[in-house]
Amino acid sequence: MSFLRAFSLLAVLFGVTSVGLADDAALTQLKTESDAAKTQSTAAAAAHQEGAGKLRMLEQQLLKAKRELDLANKRLKEQQDALPKQQEALTKATEPKTAADKALEEATKGAAEANKGVEEAAKRAEEAAKTNDAKQIEEAKKAQDESKKTLEQKNKVVEEKKKALEGVTKPFADADAVVKKTNETIAAAQQTITTSNEAIAKLDPEVTALKGQVPQLEAASTTARQAYIAKQKGVEQHLKGMGQWVSFSQEVAPVFYQRCLACHNARMAKGRFNMENYAAIMKGGESGAAIEPGKTDSNLCQQIADGTMPQDADPLTAEQIALVNKWVQLGAQLDVGVEPTAALIRVIPKFTQPAAPEAYPVPVSVAAVAISPDGKLLATGGYHELLLWDMEQGTIVRRIGNVAERVHHIVFHPDNQRIVIAAGTPGQVGEAKVFQIADGKLLADLVTTEDSVFGVALSPDGNRLATCGADRTVHIFDVATWKEEVLIEDHADWVMDVAWSPDGKRIATASRDKTSKVFDSKTGDGVATFSAHSDAVYTVGFLADNEHVISGGSDKQLRVWKIADSKQARNMGLGGEVLRLRILPDNRVVCASADKTARLYNAADGKQLKNFQGSKDWLYTVDFHPATNKVVTGSFDGEIRLWNAESEKVEKSWTGSPGIAAPQTAAK
Repeated sequence: MSFLRAFSLLAVLFGVTSVGLADDAALTQLKTESDAAKTQSTAAAAAHQEGAGKLRMLEQQLLKAKRELDLANKRLKEQQDALPKQQEALTKATEPKTAADKALEEATKGAAEANKGVEEAAKRAEEAAKTNDAKQIEEAKKAQDESKKTLEQKNKVVEEKKKALEGVTKPFADADAVVKKTNETIAAAQQTITTSNEAIAKLDPEVTALKGQVPQLEAASTTARQAYIAKQKGVEQHLKGMGQWVSFSQEVAPVFYQRCLACHNARMAKGRFNMENYAAIMKGGESGAAIEPGKTDSNLCQQIADGTMPQDADPLTAEQIALVNKWVQLGAQLDVGVEPTAALIRVIPKFTQPAAPEAYPVPVSVAAVAISPDGKLLATGGYHELLLWDMEQGTIVRRIGNVAERVHHIVFHPDNQRIVIAAGTPGQVGEAKVFQIADGKLLADLVTTEDSVFGVALSPDGNRLATCGADRTVHIFDVATWKEEVLIEDHADWVMDVAWSPDGKRIATASRDKTSKVFDSKTGDGVATFSAHSDAVYTVGFLADNEHVISGGSDKQLRVWKIADSKQARNMGLGGEVLRLRILPDNRVVCASADKTARLYNAADGKQLKNFQGSKDWLYTVDFHPATNKVVTGSFDGEIRLWNAESEKVEKSWTGSPGIAAPQTAAK
């Protein structure tokens, strides 16, 4: 080997070695920083958990002390109110008892004197017997008999007085016991009040202080957690660059979601192997562990390699198999910051929805309509798009794409600048998205589920948003941050609609499980369940008093019911399934029905006010704009109709599918 070649080879080797050493050194530094950040995150999380736990404990103690104080005050008042009558009864019972005691005492004294007389008469009789004077003896005997007779009479009086005393002693004792018991209860209540007030005085400042500290601890924990995640992501990215990392969420989970989940989910887990999330995948199925980190001969690796999985479908590509094998070989690790129990659909990268056709070949059903607060725009659902129309002209203003196949519900924000939709591609994905009206910009992508999201509702002040869908859940978000505040999982089947009470304190739901429910919007706690519907409930809303709900569904009934007792107040029968309702502040309610008719009722008394008929197919949806007195309906055949609410006449109608001039048979 020439000197030049040898020098070149050494240079290459030295360079490679230097790069390798540099990578190792950088990785070591990144891991050191990540470990330090993890330690800080763990400590911050522990401090937050400890503070939050202590706060919960003290709040419970404070609540208990306040409850005991309330009960003691109530008990004290009740007993103090009852005491005067009890004392009056005792006084009444004391008078005959005192008189009977005195009478018995006098009778006993008389009997004692009579007994003394008997003793004295007996002595005189003895003395008379010594005199042998018959007359004196006879007189002494006669006196002795009279004294005995007097004693018998006196003893009889004593017995009578004892019986009389017995007759008044029990009422007195009972009255006295009641008064004593009441006084004891009053004393105990007063002691409880003192103790409770002392506890409250001690706990109140502690709770107040912790309420100020816990959010700070939470913020510190969140910051430390984010810092750790950022550091560990740096480690993962560096490993990725070195060919030593495969991302579960970004690379492997999409493969599992697209190719495996159809047969391995919670509802149909072949081989009892559920692949809905990382934790379930690592748990394995009836044959044991599907994945053994570091071992590419694991069950899952073997079955995707020989084509056993996916069953009855094309095998994974060579690239996908190599990707899964490499992930397993490198330890089958989960990305930092990803929850092990999070559904695959929520951890994989958001995928772009198919584009809507420029011109529709056939009309699609209009399942959702909404009129803007200013009455100028109409929003309707299309195929993978949201359509904004000029209300007066019936012409398209804007087409907003990248949404799931079917738009099920639309609401405008009160600011007239944002619009929210619920949409879904059946059996694949459900979503709730927020768009900017002016340019169609996506502002928030809030919910991603494995099936459709059916309903969205904004609180009256526009500060909170509720969603519901086929996953049987209700999510409540803070509109300012889009942070999820409440998750409700109380229905046994799809949740089809959600609505806010006028005061914003409660939400109502409609479900395919044949119930309508009311929940506290802050805590998610159940408030009421209405079970009078005989079939699926599709739509729901509150009346203006916040105390009554109206719901409708497959049983062809609009039912008004009271939250307090979950009892029906009145009902309105229709000729078809009730598919959507809209309640106005004055308790008028407009509803769309499968009998091709929209109706306006007075929900307060159940009287029908208006009838909008003439559509050629089921009416899926309806909206009412009070300021302009306009009603809009959307139907199965794809037709949009704009009605005059006063005359019940159609002012304008058109097909809600771009590129089609007139209504035709709708695509199913």
